[in-house]
Amino acid sequence: MNTPIKEKLSTISGKWLVTGAAGFIGSNLIETLLRNDQQVTGLDNFSTGFQHNLDQVQEAVTPEQWNRFTFIKGDICDPPTCEKACANQDYVLHQAALGSVPRSVTDPATTNANNITGFLNMLVAARDAKVKRFVYAASSSTYGDHPGLPKVEDEIGKPLSPYAVTKYVNELYADVFASAYGFKTIGLRYFNVFGKRQDPSGAYAAVIPLWFASLIKGETVFINGDGETSRDFCYIDNTVQANILAALSSDDAANKVYNVAFGQRTTLNELFAMIRDRVATRYPQAKESQPEYRDFRAGDVRHSLADISRIKELLGYNPEFSVTQGLDVAADWYINNLG
Repeated sequence: MNTPIKEKLSTISGKWLVTGAAGFIGSNLIETLLRNDQQVTGLDNFSTGFQHNLDQVQEAVTPEQWNRFTFIKGDICDPPTCEKACANQDYVLHQAALGSVPRSVTDPATTNANNITGFLNMLVAARDAKVKRFVYAASSSTYGDHPGLPKVEDEIGKPLSPYAVTKYVNELYADVFASAYGFKTIGLRYFNVFGKRQDPSGAYAAVIPLWFASLIKGETVFINGDGETSRDFCYIDNTVQANILAALSSDDAANKVYNVAFGQRTTLNELFAMIRDRVATRYPQAKESQPEYRDFRAGDVRHSLADISRIKELLGYNPEFSVTQGLDVAADWYINNLG
């Protein structure tokens, strides 16, 4: 755990609500908060989250720390559930959403219901509960067709998918709640987060756990396009750090959006080679694996790289894990849990 974050949490005894609690990012946030003796409430409807993620959190903390956790099974599309969850909370870390660009292209209405209506329900409930800070998962997809690299927060283009539209609307609503109600929010534009508990199954699995699972099982790895598409991959611990810093930041840092990334570009071809090398240490047959290339995917941007100077300056963000360091740590979890 990042030492400055541990020091910050040691000085407070806050009440935290994490939505999307049984998901990948949500469960990692809960684990860090509980390890630092915070009072945590989790909200999830298990539409994309899993009980086993919460079970792993329980195994990772002490019984005393686990007793500080309360779970609410419910949906952010239900306003009374949002009101119940936000009551008496100091900080809200809102991670619940329907992710995935392809899923939003297939089913834009459901994505809209969860990511816009559900988001608004949470904003209203948190405002009415007078929480100190509402931190929400924004997305690098908001940059859309803007060609500039690195991506700077104040320069965006047109959205390329329904998912990107919903994430941009979240930012607009947060701005309006700041000006109309004086409500303090911070949006975190995630860039390709990866790490333990990221689901490799399903049609919309993220590329890193999907490739780990495929190589472990001896299955073909598919790359959309020529493999020279690039992304700014961000290890989960960096993302957890950003959320906690945002929640505990000064009011001067509020009502802004921040890129959350490492600030380094990796092509899909490079990523495949790195994952293959790590899997091959336990499964030697993976060393001979070669990817199969197919068509580019609708709604995807070609290149993505974050400028992280704003979050470093205003929130004190200091990402500890590069993509190679993150893969070194994550590989053990993927191999032990997917093998």
